[in-house]
Amino acid sequence: MKSITSKKQPKNIIPAFGINLGITIAMLSALILIPLASILAYSLRLTPGDFFRTLSSEPVRFAFGTSILCSFIAAFINAVFGTIIAWVLVRYSFPGKRILDGLIELPFALPTAVAGITLSKMYSTTGFIGKIFDRYGIRISYTHIGLTIALIFIGIPFVVRAIEPVLEKYDPSYEEAACMLGAGKTETFFKVTLKELFPAILTGFGLAFARGIGEYGSVIFISGNSQKEHTQVISYMIMQKLNYLDYGQATAIALAMLIISFLLLLFINIVQIRQAKRKGA
Repeated sequence: MKSITSKKQPKNIIPAFGINLGITIAMLSALILIPLASILAYSLRLTPGDFFRTLSSEPVRFAFGTSILCSFIAAFINAVFGTIIAWVLVRYSFPGKRILDGLIELPFALPTAVAGITLSKMYSTTGFIGKIFDRYGIRISYTHIGLTIALIFIGIPFVVRAIEPVLEKYDPSYEEAACMLGAGKTETFFKVTLKELFPAILTGFGLAFARGIGEYGSVIFISGNSQKEHTQVISYMIMQKLNYLDYGQATAIALAMLIISFLLLLFINIVQIRQAKRKGA
């Protein structure tokens, strides 16, 4: 006699698990695993000395420093203002809210080269905004400031979209309970609300940071690519190596970027897993 407690396996809407798994593995291999393996294979053609000599050369070091520093600053600014934008879009109702929410996706849909050309023109000394700052001796385009602005533009959706789902599920009764216990608005925000949002903010920060380090289209015009001013980004260095048919050094730099991106994604996954365990507890 079969046990009445035995659970029935749920029926899948899409049948044939083996075929679907095979398609999944084939697509991941063709689009992700094989290209990444090719980067590693080309990099291994270099000796360890050549590999570290490539990464330690002055142009590459400055390019890495510029990309990492500007991406970090842009991601931090996005973390602050992205939280405010997500808060407004979730907590308030106002005319044009859906339009404003849709505009957040614009950096995803807009070609990055178009964004780069538009930003470089707008913030140049003859541009609508750039000429205002130029009166006070502040240059934006072709400087680290312009580079950071471009990275803010392409990174803001990551933060907003990471925080919005958490805010939508967040119970305001926690804030009400804190206020009833005598906490002020500022204390309630930092000790209750921000604590709940912090993992999502870190996730958005990490995604924006990782995207900024490898960004090319939106920063290639506004950065100016000046070795003297140290405005060359690391993605431009890879393109420069490829133009000289130096595939070994190009893939060595790409491998270093891949390692950085992997560590950032690992950090993001750890944060998400800890957050899920905390909620489950």
